[in-house]
Amino acid sequence: MKALKTAEQVKAEYRAKGIPLSRVAEEKGWRPQDIYKVLNGQSRGHYGIGHEIAVYFGLKHSADDLL
Repeated sequence: MKALKTAEQVKAEYRAKGIPLSRVAEEKGWRPQDIYKVLNGQSRGHYGIGHEIAVYFGLKHSADDLL
């Protein structure tokens, strides 16, 4: 099982790569504000799009990882 990342690690990783999170949102079909809500702790990502975003960025394990 992979180690989870913190929101700060995710932000730093994308900043270092020069990839704006809004581009990731566009490519994945998410709203940029949903990504920022998850990374800034306004959405815990327990279900729905927030959960999908948290799993994508490695903030949470997917259900398949837990089996």
